[in-house]
Amino acid sequence: MAVTKTVTGATPYEQDGNVVRWDVRMQYEDGIENTASYYTSTFDTQVYSTDDDDEEVFEEKAKGSWTLAEITALAPTDHWDTIFASQYDSVITNPPVHPEPDQNFELPAT
Repeated sequence: MAVTKTVTGATPYEQDGNVVRWDVRMQYEDGIENTASYYTSTFDTQVYSTDDDDEEVFEEKAKGSWTLAEITALAPTDHWDTIFASQYDSVITNPPVHPEPDQNFELPAT
């Protein structure tokens, strides 16, 4: 299956009628729901219109002017892709092997 990424939430923070910050939430899914190969994870980020050096990250504009594609592009999906792949691998592809107890073990006599 291919990984599905869906923006499940986006909260704009406005100042003077323009968005100056977005809180974006994205859900990742892989596999078929209700099967052993299904895995899902949710990621969140806050994106400000300017960075710490006062460089523009995105153009401030009214919240109604934004498209889903523009909001999605704000998310650090390259980073999240790597994290999700690692999570999927450790939970689905190569889960940890847990030792099994031998409840019938008998102590040696000596």
